Amino acid sequence: MSDEDLKNILGGFYMITSIVVMRGSDGKSKSKFQFHQYNRRFVSPLRFYNIFDTHVLHAPQSLDSGFHQSIMNYLVGAFKPPCNIFVSFADGRSRKQVPLKKENGKTVMAALFQSQESIVGEVVIEPVHRKKVEHNGVKIELLGQIELYFDRGNFYDFTSLVRELDIPGELYERKTYPFEFSTVEMPYESYNGVNVRLRYILKVTISRNYVSNIVEYQEFVAVIDELYIQFSNSKQADGKVRNYTPTPSINNSIKMEVGIEDCLHIEFEYSKSKYHLKDVIIGKIYFLLVRIKLKNMELEIRRRESTGSGPNTYVETETLTKFELMDGAPVRGESIPIRLFLSPYELTPTYQNINNKFSVKYYLNLVLVDEEDRRYFKQQEITMYRLLETS
Repeated sequence: MSDEDLKNILGGFYMITSIVVMRGSDGKSKSKFQFHQYNRRFVSPLRFYNIFDTHVLHAPQSLDSGFHQSIMNYLVGAFKPPCNIFVSFADGRSRKQVPLKKENGKTVMAALFQSQESIVGEVVIEPVHRKKVEHNGVKIELLGQIELYFDRGNFYDFTSLVRELDIPGELYERKTYPFEFSTVEMPYESYNGVNVRLRYILKVTISRNYVSNIVEYQEFVAVIDELYIQFSNSKQADGKVRNYTPTPSINNSIKMEVGIEDCLHIEFEYSKSKYHLKDVIIGKIYFLLVRIKLKNMELEIRRRESTGSGPNTYVETETLTKFELMDGAPVRGESIPIRLFLSPYELTPTYQNINNKFSVKYYLNLVLVDEEDRRYFKQQEITMYRLLETS
């Protein structure tokens, strides 16, 4: 039985009036479509069809054995979009590729763009099986969005650019639409944290009457001085903006003395207070007084993420790494060197009150543990930034 025959049957003699979900003896749910059979003068008793099982319940004698599979194919196809949408960039193949970690833990490659550069590409719309697609216009949007996970699903748009690609009409075959967003300003770095996500997306919308619009998302990762574009086959994706900063003109060292009166007195020193993401933390720990039996010492890098404001502020602290500085008991006058490379760790720049939604800060946490497993802490905030790469 063809799809056209099925449409005639459903339109002329049968009408789906409801969907009945029943539980069988095996404990599994079974969905059944409920039909009315029409005649010129009366409506016959209800007939039930089990669409998703291997047999049909009480099938009318007027229908052949292919009715079950035909309805299945017809209904499944009704929920698929009548066309495919593809988004590509003008020189995506020739661009430098960089790795980017997705939310699901997978790593994809992203092409590298310069900041303030125009985003140029094309949208291809291809009707399925050359079927006609009626529409009220086609547009592409560039959106910058922030999503707070305690308010998941609600996006706060801080950037929105629109380009109209087509006027209302009909599509019968594959059609290509070029697009360009000139010198796009993206004010914030993309970020995917514990409680918040900041992303950039390209959104293609085919507007239609009476039925839902057809929407396709293409994620990209943007940088203020450089722009990463991330290609993905997923229906919806995220993007990132990354700030590149010149070397700070003032970068003071950190030097502090801490301890417990008459028990422990140490002095620690870090060579600077601002670090780029591929930098090296260099410093020293001086033991001026040791009357506690210490067994080890380690240095932690912590990231503190604050989202929301006022009473709705959420603070999440992550320990990104622990670096052992000492194993064994130190003596008075001993000096312990510090040399910690930052490049192996997934760090971001420090963010200060991004769009009044969130902040991200980094800390160096010095931890000393005595023989009774008591822990002594000293925490110092540092500033992280992304260094502009010249090569």
